[in-house]
Amino acid sequence: MVRRGPFVAGEKVQFTDRKGKKVTVQISAGGLTQTDHGLLRHDDVIGMTPGSVIVTVSALNPEKSHAKTIKNSRRIGGWEYTALRPRMIDYSLSMPRGAQVMYPKDIAQVISLGDIRRGDRVLESGGGSGAMTLALIDAVGETGEVRTIERRPEFARISAANIELYFGRRPEWWTIDVDGFDEGAARLADASYDRIVFDMLDPWNRLEQAERVIAPGGVLVAYVTTTTQLSRMCEGLRGSGRWTAPEVQETLERTWKVEGLAVRPDHQMIGHTGFLVIARAMAPGVHALERKRRATKDVYTDVDEIPQETREAEFEDLELRDISDRKVRKVLRDLTDQLKVLHDTDTRNGHGEGNKDSE
Repeated sequence: MVRRGPFVAGEKVQFTDRKGKKVTVQISAGGLTQTDHGLLRHDDVIGMTPGSVIVTVSALNPEKSHAKTIKNSRRIGGWEYTALRPRMIDYSLSMPRGAQVMYPKDIAQVISLGDIRRGDRVLESGGGSGAMTLALIDAVGETGEVRTIERRPEFARISAANIELYFGRRPEWWTIDVDGFDEGAARLADASYDRIVFDMLDPWNRLEQAERVIAPGGVLVAYVTTTTQLSRMCEGLRGSGRWTAPEVQETLERTWKVEGLAVRPDHQMIGHTGFLVIARAMAPGVHALERKRRATKDVYTDVDEIPQETREAEFEDLELRDISDRKVRKVLRDLTDQLKVLHDTDTRNGHGEGNKDSE
């Protein structure tokens, strides 16, 4: 990908108007891009310095050969756009895709929480359209390695094309295998990868191969979108005994309007997109430490699975499954002490006697 200098044919350019609306296109000699405000002529952009302003032309003006393909409502010209090279975040959101791409806010957290850096060997399952893959390739650099295992061949082709368009070539340190994760990982050597990134439907079913191919101390990051997936993934990690206690994180993104003294959050925000589950691999033969749980509190039983004849007897404890008996006793002691202070104060101030007289 070109990083500096004038725009050249073949690269992607992001056009932004005064309202903040963005259009990202690949420019070519003689090319035209239709917008809501006329046509952008690529020949006017080629050779421009990034940060320049380009003005649209009318579809009726000299491009008569293209006039038939332009809708009447979009013939007006004279609209200004700032021309810039897209950042990776802009490219990811604008690139052609089959599967929904992971949002930049989640990708950034995967790189940070997964501690993915230059020289790392990363195994990714679920390439999708290539947004996460793109960030992984960039993070590990030419001294690292990224291997993507994608089950669907059409998604593998989409992600490969998007990555080649971004970098201008196919990165030599990236490999994509069209296969299921278990089948693809079975061909890999033991402890051969430093990091594993899951973006798939059932990552908890893929832990056996993940445990084998990840190096001791390596980091696993799983991206899941529903609470059901979240629960099953965490319990799968705990149940294997090969991973540290899972950490769970969700990232919300909110932009702000700042114009003079009008400073407030925007009315819309990017809320829930997915959960990140992070765990680290234990050394071979070492069982992960477990947090002790109170035997008197059941956090696993499903209420609907309790027989009807015993449900009434067990229901009260299950309603308070996250509150210990000790905590309940402490709360009652605190409230009793506070009520005693209140009543003593009322008596000293004569409020208690006044209340009796009024009765």
